[in-house]
Amino acid sequence: MFSQFFGHYLLNHGLISGEQLKEALHLMQSTHVKLGVLAVNEGLLTGAQVIEIHEKQKLVDQRFGEIAVVLGYLKDEQVEYLLSAQKHQHLQLAQALVDQEFLSIEEFSLALDSYKKEYGLTEEKFDSIKNGDIETLVETLIPSSDEKKKGSFISYLSLFIKNMVRFIDDTVYVDIHPLNGKLEASHFVSQEIIGDSSLFTAIGADHEVFLKLASIYAEEQLEEVDELTKASVSEFLNLHNGIYLVNMSNEGTELEMKPQRYQENVEIELLASGYYVQVLTSFGPFFMVLSDHPEEMNLLRQLTLIESL
Repeated sequence: MFSQFFGHYLLNHGLISGEQLKEALHLMQSTHVKLGVLAVNEGLLTGAQVIEIHEKQKLVDQRFGEIAVVLGYLKDEQVEYLLSAQKHQHLQLAQALVDQEFLSIEEFSLALDSYKKEYGLTEEKFDSIKNGDIETLVETLIPSSDEKKKGSFISYLSLFIKNMVRFIDDTVYVDIHPLNGKLEASHFVSQEIIGDSSLFTAIGADHEVFLKLASIYAEEQLEEVDELTKASVSEFLNLHNGIYLVNMSNEGTELEMKPQRYQENVEIELLASGYYVQVLTSFGPFFMVLSDHPEEMNLLRQLTLIESL
């Protein structure tokens, strides 16, 4: 996960090009094997057990290895053994960049030091991020001085990244900004979470990305934005929000979800409190809107709705 974020740091600072990053990540991913595949290859899990664990991940916010241990399929030391093969992905990215002569190893090292300084990362936090601590990674990206508010958004967005990796695309990258300005989307799915910590949540995308997102989640090739396509993206948002509610309940906060809402060709004025999250995937970009004032988003969304042609 850190490799995608650091790769975009290199891109945003003009150290590599978009094509170079794409090629380096592709080379790196070709050597990265998921835990389930590793476990089957080692004879520690069957294919059916891997599928069962993946299905469990649709209900709880737990990693593959954690669920395997709870189910009694793996022991802690076996999970650690498998994880050891996945660690230090940023070194794989460095190797790919150096091998292709996009960066020298010295340039990579200097950029890594600059990254840590820019985001105020201690060695302890940096080690946590390298080892897959998505919460710490997201914390460095959210521009908020309100620690209480920031904490709830960190929980939600960290889980969103995890669920993107688990169910959609393991090369996902997010860029987080305060809500400000206007957004347009050909397809827009939203859902409100209500209770003591209410949220407005939404996914917006153009036609091709929306279709691809739906196809991946539905696990079948969808050719047009029909009711199945709309339901697929809506269900992904609903699944994510459902797991978020379970997490919040475990922390003592009970929340409920309203039904999902699908709209076409919308324009949204982003003036509420919250974040606009650009989500970059291997199949194209889409965005998420997240606000802790759903009543404001509802009003603005209704006022600026563009009728379908």
